[in-house]
Amino acid sequence: MATVNVYLNFPGNCEEAFNFYRSVFESDFQGGIMRFRDVPHSDNAPPMPEDAKNMVMHVSLPILGGSSVLMGSDAPASMGFNVRFGNNVYINLQPETRYETQRLFTALANGGKVEMELQDMFWGDYYGALTDKYGVQWMFNCSEKV
Repeated sequence: MATVNVYLNFPGNCEEAFNFYRSVFESDFQGGIMRFRDVPHSDNAPPMPEDAKNMVMHVSLPILGGSSVLMGSDAPASMGFNVRFGNNVYINLQPETRYETQRLFTALANGGKVEMELQDMFWGDYYGALTDKYGVQWMFNCSEKV
């Protein structure tokens, strides 16, 4: 089965963000958290910067009952990365119930900024949008009718 997963890069706070998302989605990491220090050394690669060794190389978090996976990593400047959050990416969630939509919306809005409160829309869905406290943008579409 083909899937679409969202992958997020962070400037050093990936673990903090994913612990927050783990609590919101009431899920657990698949295979734990892989760190840059876990990467096998290669003679062809430059040495691992000390400040990057404990950062997250990869983390996977099943969300919405496991039908989707949120993935992420740190992208340390010491390794040549320059993370910039923009307004071109949203994670679109389509929970099965209005109750779950409201629960997730409220949790992700904590410390963030609501762009549009959840409301019934002309296309028939219960919709809302927000930016969480980490700068990640979320849209919610729920097709459950009242």
